[in-house]
Amino acid sequence: MSNFNKMIKNRHPYMFIAPAVLLLTVFSLIPILIAFVISFTDLNLKGLADWSSITFIGVENYKDLFSDNTFIKSVFNTAFYVVIGVPLVIFFSLSIALMLNYGTSKLFTVFRAVYYMPSITNIIAVAVIWGYLYNTEYGLFNYLLSLLTVDNIPWLEEPTIAKLSLILLAVWKGIGINMIIFLAALQGIPRSYYEAAEMDGANRLQVLFNVTLPLLRYATFFVTITTLIGWMQFFEEPFVMTDGGPLDGTISIALFIYKEGFQFSEFGYAAAGSFILFAMIIIVTMIQFKLRKSDTEY
Repeated sequence: MSNFNKMIKNRHPYMFIAPAVLLLTVFSLIPILIAFVISFTDLNLKGLADWSSITFIGVENYKDLFSDNTFIKSVFNTAFYVVIGVPLVIFFSLSIALMLNYGTSKLFTVFRAVYYMPSITNIIAVAVIWGYLYNTEYGLFNYLLSLLTVDNIPWLEEPTIAKLSLILLAVWKGIGINMIIFLAALQGIPRSYYEAAEMDGANRLQVLFNVTLPLLRYATFFVTITTLIGWMQFFEEPFVMTDGGPLDGTISIALFIYKEGFQFSEFGYAAAGSFILFAMIIIVTMIQFKLRKSDTEY
């Protein structure tokens, strides 16, 4: 029997996955291929109206990006966000998950909802509240600092402080989802492991480092990968809070791509930037998988 006949005979699994494959192809794969082609052209707003005005320029967009000071700054800003933000999100989400998992009171159930709510809150509502908190003259943070006789801090007006302020906001907003993942992993650990550790006389700290954390390695790996990818595409916070300012001090790669594509209508240039970001994400993800494989083999 030929492969085609076998496929016809066993067609039912393919019928179930066909809608998902169709949607993936139409709304993901084809647009990615089109964007890749566009990245080698000078497509702009004029080109959308008259395709004959589009010129193939090869890798010129990519060359221009690596000599573009704003793009280079966005790369360093994104690296700054990732290096500081990713460990903080993982640390706080894991710490909160551990505390909630050990709690038996119904109050801890309420705290689960409290910690999860920021992750599902609309970014515009978040920006309004945090914009007030960060206000230099009338914000709550500077008011509390004034009680300690500390001078006003320009939370969103000095590039480095502004980046740290956005990281604080993003960490607060990103803890919830990762906390749920860690909680699910914690509750999936068999009770027998803890009972065996107690019989061996292990204290809570020893149980944490020798039982709990090793058994969370798969959840930690998953959270690390997804959080890293999310922070490399850091967009909402700088877009809503600072629009990349001051002096492009908070602009990320994703925000740079948005500005080039949708504000300046340089679609070819923006597409090239998006594929550089795509390549960076792929490389970092592959390194993570490689490190994970080495750790497993060891």
